[in-house]
Amino acid sequence: MLSSPHLRLSSPFFPYPRTKAQPIRAEGSVSAPPPQKPRTKKKSLAGKGGDAAAAAEAAVVVRQLLRRTQGGKETIVSVLNKNVRVIRQDHCFLLFEELSKRDGWVQCLEIFRWMQRQRWYVADNGIFSKLISVMGKKGQVRMAMWLFSQMRNCGCRPDTSVYNSLITAHLHSRDKTKALAKALGYFEKMKAIERCHPNIVTYNILLRAFAQASDVKQVETLFKDMEDSVITPDVYTYNGVMDAYGKNGMLREMEAVLVRMKSYGCKPDVITFNTLIDAYGRKQAFDKMEQVFKSLLRSKESPTLPTFHCMITNYGKARLREKAELVVQKMDDLGYRPSYVTHECILMMYGYCGSVSKAQEVFDKLLAKGNKEVQVSSLNAMLDVYCTNGVPSEAYGLLEDVIRKGTAVPNSSTYKLLYKAFTKAARKDLVDVLLKKMDQQGIVPNKRFFLDALEAYGSSSAMASDSSKVVPKSSSVKDSSKKPRGSAKIGGLNWGWG
Repeated sequence: MLSSPHLRLSSPFFPYPRTKAQPIRAEGSVSAPPPQKPRTKKKSLAGKGGDAAAAAEAAVVVRQLLRRTQGGKETIVSVLNKNVRVIRQDHCFLLFEELSKRDGWVQCLEIFRWMQRQRWYVADNGIFSKLISVMGKKGQVRMAMWLFSQMRNCGCRPDTSVYNSLITAHLHSRDKTKALAKALGYFEKMKAIERCHPNIVTYNILLRAFAQASDVKQVETLFKDMEDSVITPDVYTYNGVMDAYGKNGMLREMEAVLVRMKSYGCKPDVITFNTLIDAYGRKQAFDKMEQVFKSLLRSKESPTLPTFHCMITNYGKARLREKAELVVQKMDDLGYRPSYVTHECILMMYGYCGSVSKAQEVFDKLLAKGNKEVQVSSLNAMLDVYCTNGVPSEAYGLLEDVIRKGTAVPNSSTYKLLYKAFTKAARKDLVDVLLKKMDQQGIVPNKRFFLDALEAYGSSSAMASDSSKVVPKSSSVKDSSKKPRGSAKIGGLNWGWG
């Protein structure tokens, strides 16, 4: 049984001792240099400033190179060839970083091939680890595996960082079950290789992945395996374990991990707070959720947009519209600028609460902001509000309106959402016109599209009678505003929140 004294989430970090940089002498000097005074702190910082200046200069060069490739004016290889005297490995690393943000994984491979032809190129694990990571983020698992084999052919011996990148690459694939099995296979292989033993990063990657898959048993196994090793868990480790428990509604186990985390002197960060807020919100333990939010506001950490998104969504699912609107107001008071995800959370919240007109107001304001195109996910959120509240005709009307005005570009997910909703509502007339619209837009349905449609047809008879009704209000939800405020007791402990 885990126990801990009173938890104070705002305890400060322990200060780290500073080490003084030693002066560097040039090698090969003929005579000994005259005695000099020890370098002052001002001079020791000059080296750091020089490194920063070099990094800034490299970033400028990279921006200039990428600017010349915009619009298809020149290929990245031709630009590199014209600047071959300037480009070095550091520039290539920065190019990998920038191109990974722009979906330019093909260009990354072209740069890699170009690097291999340069005199200064020396194959090392850092280059391959970076490229494998880039390929993984873009879902190019096969290319990541090819790079791994290329690395071995070049005589490089894989280390822990390379395997970490390879595991992450597999976890980005669509087949999560297969990806998790592959990741565990690499994990076991790393244990058997001397220079590839799993480190804290390896465990944190796997813990997060299995937490997102809601595989609590595997999370517990990994956590125990880490405790039996020489590796000390950090805040990311504890966050991963708590997230697994929270997603499965195991609040007591989550709280026990939090107590343990504090007892080992590990300070919670904003992800810890967000994990707690989301877990309590999912279980509609709103008194605890609100107390954690208050504790976050008093701590040195600051709320993030996901903090507010969790609260808005969970209040909406509980049909506590006024509570959700207060969160939106609090977000505005604190000076946070809403993102398109924020607007989608608000739309869905009004949808859960049956406030279709309010959702329509939010969506109209989104259109009136002058954005050239609204995010397709925002359009889907508004369409879902119409469909779940029994007004499929309004949903189809909105679809036609955005296509005519060009304010949004529907994709296959949009049509899939509407197709399922129209079949559940037994609206064959809307299904027919939707199929014609799909054909006009060039949307070709896949196998999964029709499987979901068949599932919807199977339940349409049960849903048809309720198609014109709003989602009924849940009577099992308790409004936490009616409960007395004070220190929240979690797991029998007074945590001092509020």
